[in-house]
Amino acid sequence: MWNWIKKIVGFQEEVEVTEDLMKYLIVGLGNMHPDYDDTRHNVGFDVVDVMAEEAGKPWKLQQLGATSEVKHRGRTLILLKPSTYMNRSGKAVNFWMQKHKIPTERTMIIVDDLHLDYGTLRMRAKGSDAGHNGLKDIQQHLGGNKYPRLKVGIGNDFHKGQQVDFVLGKWSSSEREKLPDILKKAGDAVKSFTAIGLPHTMTKYNK
Repeated sequence: MWNWIKKIVGFQEEVEVTEDLMKYLIVGLGNMHPDYDDTRHNVGFDVVDVMAEEAGKPWKLQQLGATSEVKHRGRTLILLKPSTYMNRSGKAVNFWMQKHKIPTERTMIIVDDLHLDYGTLRMRAKGSDAGHNGLKDIQQHLGGNKYPRLKVGIGNDFHKGQQVDFVLGKWSSSEREKLPDILKKAGDAVKSFTAIGLPHTMTKYNK
């Protein structure tokens, strides 16, 4: 009888471990204040917004951020928009990783990148912060730069000394016209990462 009970307990423990391995944290970086809506710097927010909308899942304002939980091919994707402001993103990322016991290899950070042409996607397993304050803070909280990230190119069509205004500026009319397709593709890349892994997804989307 006891051996039978132990088998059941062991099976339950195994199921719990398997379920944990299917859980991912997807973090879109941005600033939650309305002044930053529809700006280039908030493209990370935009990507996870599209993912939640496609899944028909609402956002819940919780500790250090808003979350939405979606499913994809048996995986649970916890979408996160930190409420700590961009430059303090690491605190929120670390908190939600610890809360759900999700390791760095199953955490994806979505971020704007002015070093990439508008609409270009680049997924990486690690890398420097390249001067991005959000990534810099995440690196400090996680103790290193070995965490997956998806960079969404916002271009660099600005004159010298106007970088901040450009990054925090609203999308132009021509950019806004193409934006839905870019956000959809970025969301598909994230879902691909959870389903088939980083190497295959990088091969497919890093073009």
